[in-house]
Amino acid sequence: MDNTGSSPINTTHAKLSGQSGFTLIEIMVVIVILAILAGLVVPKVVGQSDRARIKTTETALATVSNALDMYKVDNSRYPTTAQGLEALITPPSDAKNYPEGGYIKGGYPTDGWENEMQYVAPGSEGRPYDLFSLGADGQQGGEGQDADIYAQL
Repeated sequence: MDNTGSSPINTTHAKLSGQSGFTLIEIMVVIVILAILAGLVVPKVVGQSDRARIKTTETALATVSNALDMYKVDNSRYPTTAQGLEALITPPSDAKNYPEGGYIKGGYPTDGWENEMQYVAPGSEGRPYDLFSLGADGQQGGEGQDADIYAQL
């Protein structure tokens, strides 16, 4: 046997020592690719959260609006502003017919931002009532997710 260093073990060791890891350029390329992907994905995910809160609010408004309509069927009128939405849970003294447990089980729902809904009767523009959420900011007016959301009558 000759000792020239061409044994299989020495050849393998030579191949492995030639690659010692990633270069700085390779790492930077991966970071840039990840940043681009994050830039595309993050705004869509954040936007979904806002849309989900708005959709939750619209659904809650529809639920309360249906309960108000059932109250009117039983009592020939909607609750007054002073009675508010509490009239759907606790019978007012002048309620003629009132189902056991109220019109909404477990209390009336909040909007998507955990704020109470607003109720005014009679409503504006000839509506029997206005039922709305003040949006994310909890104040009247606003734009985008801060805009008021009204029940569709």
